[in-house]
Amino acid sequence: MTISLQDMGLAVKRLQWRHHREASTRLQAALGLSLPQWDVLRHLHQRPEASLHELAQLTFQTDQSMGALASRMIGRGLLQRAGGPGRAVRHVITPAGERARLAGSDIMDGVLRESLGGLTAPQRATLYRLLTEAAGSSPVSSSTRRKAAARASRYSSGQSECTCTVSPALPSSGRPKFCSMVCSSE
Repeated sequence: MTISLQDMGLAVKRLQWRHHREASTRLQAALGLSLPQWDVLRHLHQRPEASLHELAQLTFQTDQSMGALASRMIGRGLLQRAGGPGRAVRHVITPAGERARLAGSDIMDGVLRESLGGLTAPQRATLYRLLTEAAGSSPVSSSTRRKAAARASRYSSGQSECTCTVSPALPSSGRPKFCSMVCSSE
């Protein structure tokens, strides 16, 4: 049986939509959380040093919508602002936010168990490998890489050499970190 690329894409989208719909309903009913709010808590737990821009990329949002979401989460007592390097502002999860993250994780596990729990461990490993391979090995978009490369080329003619690098996977999540600009003096 030949499966078209469109049919494959639709099957992936249907599964994603099922997860999104069920997770949104259950998180809202049990915790008063939206799926994007829980996703921010999850990613911030995994990457406490993440900037709002990085969180926006990880949670599939624009920078502007991530800023508005962070403000609402601060208002609900789930996050608080903390100083970062230079003028950067970082966010940290409050104790209430941590409780919501943990409870939300249990809800998400239940949603995912209903659709993926029937697969064997080797089948899940194969599915994960195929999906991450199809999506690309890095969450950094090609436009982000192009912009970083353009910045690197601008700076390479000056007194320092800059390159965009993607650091190795984080041990806790297996996900690669984002592209970061590394500059060194010549």
